[in-house]
Amino acid sequence: MNKDELSFVVAVLEESLKPYRSVYPSHAELPDVGIERQAILDEMSAMADAERDHWSTGRASGAVYRGDEAHMEFMSDVYRLNVELNPLHPDLWPRATRYEAEVVSMTGSFLGADRSSTRNADGGVAGLMTSGGTDSILTAVRSARDFAAAERGVTRPSVVMPASAHPAFDKACQYFGLEAVRVPVGLDGKADVAAMEQAIDDQCAMVVGSAPSFPWGVIDPVTELAGMAEGRGVWFHTDACLGGFLLPFMAELGEPVPAFDFSVPGVTSISVDTHKYGYGAKGTSVLLFRNKALRRYSYFMTTSWAGGLYNSPTAAGSRPGALLAQAWAAMLSAGRQGYLDAAARIRATHKRIRDGLEAIGEIRVLGDSLFVLAFTVDGFDVYALQDLLAARGWNLTGLQFPAALHLAVTLVTTEDGVAGSFLRDVQDGVGTLRNEPERPSVMAPIYGLGQSLDTEVRLEDVLTGYLDVQFEV
Repeated sequence: MNKDELSFVVAVLEESLKPYRSVYPSHAELPDVGIERQAILDEMSAMADAERDHWSTGRASGAVYRGDEAHMEFMSDVYRLNVELNPLHPDLWPRATRYEAEVVSMTGSFLGADRSSTRNADGGVAGLMTSGGTDSILTAVRSARDFAAAERGVTRPSVVMPASAHPAFDKACQYFGLEAVRVPVGLDGKADVAAMEQAIDDQCAMVVGSAPSFPWGVIDPVTELAGMAEGRGVWFHTDACLGGFLLPFMAELGEPVPAFDFSVPGVTSISVDTHKYGYGAKGTSVLLFRNKALRRYSYFMTTSWAGGLYNSPTAAGSRPGALLAQAWAAMLSAGRQGYLDAAARIRATHKRIRDGLEAIGEIRVLGDSLFVLAFTVDGFDVYALQDLLAARGWNLTGLQFPAALHLAVTLVTTEDGVAGSFLRDVQDGVGTLRNEPERPSVMAPIYGLGQSLDTEVRLEDVLTGYLDVQFEV
């Protein structure tokens, strides 16, 4: 790819990401006179209506985990009642502390808090809330770094993780000065315990396992990894951002879910997103620690500022208390039975789609996930299939190493007709590729940049252009 081709790609991105430029006036500066509130609401309503079919029809992978109108209205009512909340000022809004403490406790209750082998000695599981999975991972890595420095004298900290671990760990390493050590996974997509052990040295601050990993939805062998980390005195983190609100209930339904929570000796912290299968609004997440002493490594405080005493539990100072309230309300309104029912619906839909995909000769499903469908198409360009599905309204995630597509089954996916439509469209897409085996795709040359040395433009240039476009008026 050369620079002219990059400009073309960026122009296509602009058309996709900025559809309202030709519909509404842009505001690069403040209007001289304020616009009427109803006019603003009308414009926002029109844009929301234009976008609704993109996410509400079940044709998007993940993104929206529960989209029924009653739930959305409930979340809106909760936000309206708590719009002013800021947990930075608990003296003004003590209900914010109630929301956060109860969300943390309820989450810990189904992630092994009562089965922690150390709870009698250390007081048991503690936690806090963040703005999302990446924020929880950032906070966990920073806490592990400081723990390793204080308890083990580590000066060149590293994070050892499977190649499938979320990029938030790389971001955390970049932000906080740790070395990111990625270890190839096994043929089943799961962390290779022996290879992980070889990668650990005396400077390792954290070992990571996923429950499940994003690409293929498979669960790493947490029991073995955490035991190995504990034997070295190293912090072990389970990234359950995607599955933490789903896997415990699938296990209760009889699915063979490997242990990944605080019932496993050596698990030090767990991240789990309330805004995914917890059905809270974006963006909230819970970060759990095995005990309060470990949670304190996330705290910041200063006693020498002219503005008075200051402390905060995470990188953020002010936090949106209304979002914490939404997570609390979503959990209470669902209850244990609600999460069980949701898990059952997702499990059934996942099985139906998986069985249907496996019946298509060229399709190969990757991994043994309970709710993620990662699949490729043998003999053809899988990204060409992605293009064909996109033309029918499907928004799937493109994977690499190997090239594949990803559909995370959510409650929206379980709605009537969605699974059948997906299978028919995949079947039709494969049929098209049988007739046009050399059909080109949009994404293949872009992903190919990552493996090519003879190119004027790097894949990072494409990603940079994508981000730049988003911030243009």
